[in-house]
Amino acid sequence: MLDIQKIRADFPILSQTVNGKPLVYFDNGATSQKPQVVIDAEVKYYNEINANIHRGVHTLSQLATDAYEISRGKVKDHINAKFAHEVLFTSGTTHGINLVANGFASILKPGDEVVVSSLEHHSNIVPWQMLCEKTGAILKVIPIDDNGELIITEFDKLLSDKTKIVTVNHISNALGVINPIKYIIDKAHAVGAAVLIDGAQAVPHLKPNVQELDCDFYAFSGHKMCGPTGTGILYGKEEWLNKLPPYQGGGEMIKEVTFEKTTYADLPHKFEAGTPNIAGGIVLGTAIDYLNEIGFDKIHEYENELLEHATKRLNEIEGIRIYGNTKNKASVVSFNIDGIHPYDVGSIIDKLGIAVRTGHHCAQPIMNFFCIPGTIRASFSFYNTKEEIDAMVEAVKKAQTMLS
Repeated sequence: MLDIQKIRADFPILSQTVNGKPLVYFDNGATSQKPQVVIDAEVKYYNEINANIHRGVHTLSQLATDAYEISRGKVKDHINAKFAHEVLFTSGTTHGINLVANGFASILKPGDEVVVSSLEHHSNIVPWQMLCEKTGAILKVIPIDDNGELIITEFDKLLSDKTKIVTVNHISNALGVINPIKYIIDKAHAVGAAVLIDGAQAVPHLKPNVQELDCDFYAFSGHKMCGPTGTGILYGKEEWLNKLPPYQGGGEMIKEVTFEKTTYADLPHKFEAGTPNIAGGIVLGTAIDYLNEIGFDKIHEYENELLEHATKRLNEIEGIRIYGNTKNKASVVSFNIDGIHPYDVGSIIDKLGIAVRTGHHCAQPIMNFFCIPGTIRASFSFYNTKEEIDAMVEAVKKAQTMLS
């Protein structure tokens, strides 16, 4: 069992009030809150070892470089990558996806096919549309059913020897649906396609084992797993990262530069041009340590309890509809109330200290499928409580009464 009150004490922001009410933070799908140990680690870096990395022989530079590379090793162990140089630091999931899509511009030919799903965040749609426009490749889309689940039989039909890459999210940011990514990876590999997994919504809740999954790329953000904003990771299999061209040119990513020719650095530096978010990269390792100390098995079990409680309580409200009704779900409830715009509900309950996300959640194709403008999304983390869920339900009931 988790000691929730002890955990909550680790997060200074949770003790504040909003509009005179205790803060209830249910926007974890957008970004997670940060424990004091993460905040302290960021301050410690700037107080004690602030220096650029990989380039200096002086002591501070060596300290910063060591800390940065130790953090890379922590990520490597956390996701069970085979090599540390398969772990690239990025600014977030979007950066990682764009890096891969840019690289595939040198691989795709007119008529080749890229497969995405109807459950994707815009960040895993737009880069592939841009790629297809640039190369003449064709974008294919896996449809969903009324429960918000991928129609896997339709995915099977989309695959062919023209399929060059399949890219899907591990967990839907809008609905919380967990996709059968191992099946998708195996089927895609059977036709010779590469696979990229958008893990932005998965890493706060579970530990992805990239070797067991056998994915070719796995992208995620640090700020959704208690780390700093502006941090992210792209895992890529060594053979794929060697095959793709650099994403950006500049310092750090080169071995030798002349006006006649430039040769590129070895992995991972080939894809890490310029001065990175050094503090963020180091502190991401601190966040991973913190989550592992709590334990992802315990986090998963507790968040499932929160999900079940929230689903049960919300279903007590007349006229409610929850989207993404599936057993395979993360701790996200996306819902609407008949006849009421989600923005209006979100605005009213904010006055009661309840923070939820309203809108299309950068997933407009999902909203178009359900013929709605958006949803109210409550996304839970291990530092939330059932009492907070009860407070949200009462706030939603009050909003319904005011808006009906």
